[in-house]
Amino acid sequence: MKSRMFPLISTLFCLLTVVPAQPGSSSDTPQNLRATIPAGYQIVRLQPSGEVLSLLGLVECAEIDGAQQVSHGLDSRIMLADGVQLRRFPRYFSFRVTASLRKTIVDPPNSVLNIAQDPTELLLGLKFKLRGYNGLAATEVTPESVTMIGVPADIPYDERVFRVSFDVGDRPVTDRFILEIESSNGEKLGRFAFGLL
Repeated sequence: MKSRMFPLISTLFCLLTVVPAQPGSSSDTPQNLRATIPAGYQIVRLQPSGEVLSLLGLVECAEIDGAQQVSHGLDSRIMLADGVQLRRFPRYFSFRVTASLRKTIVDPPNSVLNIAQDPTELLLGLKFKLRGYNGLAATEVTPESVTMIGVPADIPYDERVFRVSFDVGDRPVTDRFILEIESSNGEKLGRFAFGLL
């Protein structure tokens, strides 16, 4: 009898653990925002060198530290840590972009680009463009500053980290931004997005 009950109990346990979340459960709780938000990564194989370029993005925005996204869909809003609703997009933020020729991510490349430039030189010449979107209307925002962090440019290295800082002015909280990363010759290498709603 005891040996028959064990398979029945384990089957019931498995069924109960895969029940989807119901409305009002923890999936509907507000999402806490931090001053640093991962923006993702992209992996590109460079030809003819065969090197693999990993781009990792991080958004830095002190204004939203401790804020919460409340509700979803058309009722969605951002409440700051002090309880005040955020009505305008944060004016100042930056992207921290790591461009690496090291094997930092185990995923395979998601694109291949023909770039004749030496890969380590490519890292030093990266350019950044920010596009802001309000609905379908797009504008380009020039970086306030682009700073290389870490290893100085005059020391050969297979990884470079950049902080690209912006002042986007007065914009609705519903705007979205896309940072485009290009080679010094204008080849598009990757992009990272930042939006709150």
